[in-house]
Amino acid sequence: MTDCWNTDTGEAVYRSRDAIKNLRIKVRIERVTSTSALSQHLQQQFLSRQDRGAIELETLSSQGQTGDNEEELVVGWQEKFFSQYEMELFQNEAACQTPLDRQYHTEVKALNRGKGRRNRRIFTYSDHDRYTSCLPLHQLQHATDIFTTKSNPTFLAERMASVRHRRQERRTMDSSVPKSKIINWEPTEEFVRSRHVVNNVMQTMHIMGDLGPSGRLGQKENECLLVTIKTDGCGTVIVKPDFNKGKEPYRIVTEGERREVWRLTVENVSASMKPEDKVREQNMYKDLYIRHKEYLNSLVGQDFEMPPLGILRYMMNGEIVSAQGFEYDNLYIHFFMELPNNWSSRPFQSMSGVTQTCRTKTLGKENVAFFSYPFNLEAFYMTEKESDHSVPQWPVLYFKVLSLDSWQRYRTEGYGYLLFPAMPGKHTMTCHTWRPLQMGTVSALRRFFIGGSPELEDHSYVRIPGTFKGERLSRFGFCTETTGSVTFNLSCIQQARAFVDTAMLKKRRQRVFDQLGGFSQQGAVCTILEAFQRARKKMQEARKSLPQDLISSASQLQIESSA
Repeated sequence: MTDCWNTDTGEAVYRSRDAIKNLRIKVRIERVTSTSALSQHLQQQFLSRQDRGAIELETLSSQGQTGDNEEELVVGWQEKFFSQYEMELFQNEAACQTPLDRQYHTEVKALNRGKGRRNRRIFTYSDHDRYTSCLPLHQLQHATDIFTTKSNPTFLAERMASVRHRRQERRTMDSSVPKSKIINWEPTEEFVRSRHVVNNVMQTMHIMGDLGPSGRLGQKENECLLVTIKTDGCGTVIVKPDFNKGKEPYRIVTEGERREVWRLTVENVSASMKPEDKVREQNMYKDLYIRHKEYLNSLVGQDFEMPPLGILRYMMNGEIVSAQGFEYDNLYIHFFMELPNNWSSRPFQSMSGVTQTCRTKTLGKENVAFFSYPFNLEAFYMTEKESDHSVPQWPVLYFKVLSLDSWQRYRTEGYGYLLFPAMPGKHTMTCHTWRPLQMGTVSALRRFFIGGSPELEDHSYVRIPGTFKGERLSRFGFCTETTGSVTFNLSCIQQARAFVDTAMLKKRRQRVFDQLGGFSQQGAVCTILEAFQRARKKMQEARKSLPQDLISSASQLQIESSA
């Protein structure tokens, strides 16, 4: 008889764009008595034999097996159905401690005054019930006894059982603030290992069943978990066990001496959407997306942000990638940007910076320090003359590579500069560096033992300084030593609005007029051309409006007449 049961009790994950409040689940439980089990078994045996035909065992079929032995109930999302235990509990107003308990007290009194509850064995626990977070772990794993090997709960399942309603565990019965520390500032390894679990915000609903004997309903030990529904509010719905979908029912075996067997059937009876409602919803979503797109377009705008007339806008996003080939470890780079004449920047533009201290890593034969330090620049160049469209000088980045060890010994490793590219696009540039060198043994010993080395008072001396007014800069007698190199990644954008040379445009226009024989003739020619273009456009529009068969017949007549 093991083939009569559905043994797949795992959870199923559904995704829906519909609201979770429209979910409807029909749950049916039926007690399997010895008579009904024998009748079903014998009927399957006789039906499997084609020579004897279909024999109906009317004497063994239980015609009056209704009432307390079976129940069917349609449950909505977070719809509350009280159990016999809750009906007796919430009748007493003294047992109500929270606002939700007082609401349940009012509903129970209304049910007692009316026709009573329409359920007997099947009831529900909503997401905010006090018993939802108190369900033991063996019930959360499901109380179904199936004909398969039972698997032990994993470590993650045990932890998730307590994490799922963590917000309710912090709330005491008298609504006071808990005295336990919510944040542990000095966690141990065991604390981190036990608390490091996934904690997604899920709403949960349990459909329970009171499988006790007739006349003894309302005992907590007879409660059994039938169905669990979870949702995250984003369209994901988890149902455990899955809907039967025409398959065999699930088997539930109660604990205790009697070991009664129940059939469980779970069906999705949610109302399907009508075709006109689907079309209306699709149009609503389409209209919503169009309005959101228009809103974003209104924020961005339709036109580019153009600089003023005659001003070049230069935007550069850069990255200090790495430094390699230097003598000491723990490198960092100090840099600043210099703007030549006729260049300016915004008031809040940062023109200097310092990278983090980076330890080197041996790659091949050299030690490399990877910084990946970003920086940016937005500058403007204004031309003095309308006819001058060239940029004489571009911004320069000066940098200085330094090292600082654990003994706070500070050393200059190298100087260098980077001339910003004149062409827009992406550029990868490597700049070689040098450092001033003081001859003699004392300087080398000072650099090794206590740090310190010759430095430049003006960093722009690496290149030709901007304050230098002579024709040729002489560095005769200045000793340097080649050190390492620094790699940069640059992405440049240029944006400009050129001047309109009105005098040049007038000369070109007069030259065209002279070729056409004077201004009056040119005006007549332009008028004729515009009239011809309007007539041609009207003919094309009229041709599009004609039927296709008329156009094809006209083309055939034209071919015959030409032949």
